[in-house]
Amino acid sequence: MRPSGGDSTFTGSVPQLYERYMVPLMFEPYADDLAARVVRRQPARVLEVAAGTGALTRRLARDLPGGVPIVATDLNPPMLDQAAAVGTSRPVEWRQADALSLPFPDEAFDVIVCQFGVMFFPDKARAFAEARRVLRPGGHLLFNVWDRIEHNDFAATVQGAMEAVFPDDPPRFMARVPHGYHDPAVIARDLAASGFEQAPAVTTLTVRGRAASPRVPAVALCQGTPLRGEIEARDASRLDEVTDAATAAITRRFGPSTVEGKLQAHILSVEW
Repeated sequence: MRPSGGDSTFTGSVPQLYERYMVPLMFEPYADDLAARVVRRQPARVLEVAAGTGALTRRLARDLPGGVPIVATDLNPPMLDQAAAVGTSRPVEWRQADALSLPFPDEAFDVIVCQFGVMFFPDKARAFAEARRVLRPGGHLLFNVWDRIEHNDFAATVQGAMEAVFPDDPPRFMARVPHGYHDPAVIARDLAASGFEQAPAVTTLTVRGRAASPRVPAVALCQGTPLRGEIEARDASRLDEVTDAATAAITRRFGPSTVEGKLQAHILSVEW
């Protein structure tokens, strides 16, 4: 859950909280899925866009043959710094880059992959056009996006808590951005506008997210994503109060100990 641009909300402790809480709660099962899809295509050179703290990068480094170069990019240097600090099982090339203006020559990769990043691109058709430009003929663009918020239990519950705490002006980051690009028909139109001639293949994948306590998803979403910036923009002194309210809402819905909630996303693949 990260924007393409250099965003101040991904500074300070946010990258560490994102890696500690968001990755195991929500991203790891989808990283395994995307990595397996990449491996099946037997690529010669892979580009990852909007790599964040490297959840997918680590799976690619583990599962792809050692001779397959992996370039992992993100526009937020603090996120890449956290990814590099965690490390990978073999060397990858970490590179700061904007998905809307990739610093690579034409036809440089045969697979481009993006985990939960395209929702944040300010010009999605332009980002897809850049991916198409650096793909070799016959190459594949693979990416996933979250389904609508009501199909994702923790995000929906935290959104409800935001509306209770800030009834006049609730932060709506969760519904607006990570869960705001969920319609495969809209995505297909953006891909077509970017020059992809084939319709994307779409798969919907539902998994269960688990955490040791209700506090974990509350901290993950309230303090480890750009939702934090929207909370602090309303009243920075209330971040802990809002996190407590989210914890209470998750407790009411899922219980006071180990929690488990539905996650749902679409996986899209398109060939160039």
